Amino acid sequence: MMNNLALKKHLAQPKTSWQLCLLAAIGGIAAAAIVILFTFSIKELQSLYQLLVDNYIKSDVVSRMLLPIIGALVILIIATITGYQYLRTGIPFVLHRLKVAYGVMPLRNTLNQFFGSTLAIASGFSVGREGPAVHLGAACSSYIGNKLGLPFNTVRTLCACGIAAGISASFNTPVAAVIFVMEVILREYKVYIFIPIMIAALVGSMITHGVYGPAHQYEFFDKIELTAIHYPILVVFGITLGILAFIFNKNLTTLIQFANKYSLKKRLLVAALITAFFSALIPAAISTEIQFSQFSTEFSQPMTFVLLLLFAKLVMTITALGLGIPGGVVGPILVIGAISGVVAAETIVTFIPGDNLPTDYALMGMAGFMAATLNAPLAALLAVVELSGQLEVIVPAMLVISTACVSSGQFFKNRSVFVMQLEVQNLLYRQPPIEKSLQRIGVLAAMNSQFELVESDNVKLLTERYLLSEGNTLLISQSVDDPASFIWHQARVSEDNDVQSFDNHTLVAIESRATLAEAYAALSDARRGAVYIYQQDKSKVLGILSFAQIRRFLLEGNTRL
Repeated sequence: MMNNLALKKHLAQPKTSWQLCLLAAIGGIAAAAIVILFTFSIKELQSLYQLLVDNYIKSDVVSRMLLPIIGALVILIIATITGYQYLRTGIPFVLHRLKVAYGVMPLRNTLNQFFGSTLAIASGFSVGREGPAVHLGAACSSYIGNKLGLPFNTVRTLCACGIAAGISASFNTPVAAVIFVMEVILREYKVYIFIPIMIAALVGSMITHGVYGPAHQYEFFDKIELTAIHYPILVVFGITLGILAFIFNKNLTTLIQFANKYSLKKRLLVAALITAFFSALIPAAISTEIQFSQFSTEFSQPMTFVLLLLFAKLVMTITALGLGIPGGVVGPILVIGAISGVVAAETIVTFIPGDNLPTDYALMGMAGFMAATLNAPLAALLAVVELSGQLEVIVPAMLVISTACVSSGQFFKNRSVFVMQLEVQNLLYRQPPIEKSLQRIGVLAAMNSQFELVESDNVKLLTERYLLSEGNTLLISQSVDDPASFIWHQARVSEDNDVQSFDNHTLVAIESRATLAEAYAALSDARRGAVYIYQQDKSKVLGILSFAQIRRFLLEGNTRL
């Protein structure tokens, strides 16, 4: 028991330790395993009705139209079984759970995410794998921490580790996964969090490497050949991508807000019909991410067809995600960015010839559109570097990303699509700076274990015990009216160290997994007093944490309170 408590006290501190790194690796293994199972399930489901997995383009018209409709109906059946109130999934929901529950995911949401997204992707909806990977990875890793009863600040870190492992396992891009978590999910850079997340991402990548080999789905990009002559064009292209990102985010969130008034059945069936229509009109538009990206960078088609393809993918993605089809947004926006790049290449090819212009500009489009849509410039930059396997992409990609983000954010007030989704869905995600700071340390790491349980609140007895311990021991007693309640007797001392009287504060019970944020919330109204820490049994006090200690932590940032 004592060893277990000592470990939890150690993990409650905001610092890197081998124990936390080991937990991160275990969580990374669990997250990678479920993401691989998720990917395998998609491919197996596709193999039931296709000779070649992902071969939507060569399917007949009737099959392409029926697939999304059947998929939507089965998703509705699963939603009925698991409960409609558990349908919120994906990265926005993970951000919300990090705010309200330290990343712990409800089981039914996780089931809906796994089965619903499997069906959605396999049946041709324009949704990606990374949203489910984030949700599933967070659920697996945080479940381990929650099951072990670890402090909530550790559970939050493990949730972030699971997200990194899930993304890394999906795309085989460990560096981009780490930056995505720090830039988009946590939105902070702390070394004690960074190292466990890095380990989890590495574990996810190694497992993917062991199962599928070293290749990933975007390795078909040729060596980039963009030179300084293209830089002015890339600036214009970046501004265009910023505008396109604003249009995408605005229409997606507007549709989410508008569709909330309609039942889920109507929404999913409308999304299925729109997907079926475009799949019949443009077969390439229903393809999954890998084949669609290859098609959009290797084909030679008239400009009107490419523009129609871009429009179809925009509409299909907005309607699928906006109407509630479970899945991610990052995969589709990479495809939309790639098609935009092909459009740009086809526009300038008569002025600046080049053999690799479609692939080069497709890569730039992926970087710029992802950065402006998610408001994550560094994650987008590292993603295209790892996906293409080329360091030469850095300079032109930085040019496109910076202009896309500036034009989208400054001139159109565009923000991250995840933040905009959270706001229209009325899901909490913002944290006051004080709360965010206090959540980094658990109460076990800050509590004062030097206390004495006295049998009486007699002033003479309290004075004797106070003087005997030289004021180094906190004095508490059990309430006469409620034996499960404790009272802290705080001495008032004069300048010459004479005890004048005692202030009596009823202690608030706080579970040992809590952070300083919960303790602060319990005492913030009175701005005085203290809480007592318990583990399972409220009648057994582990330690005392006063409001003065919390205030000192906020002012001095000292973990040794």
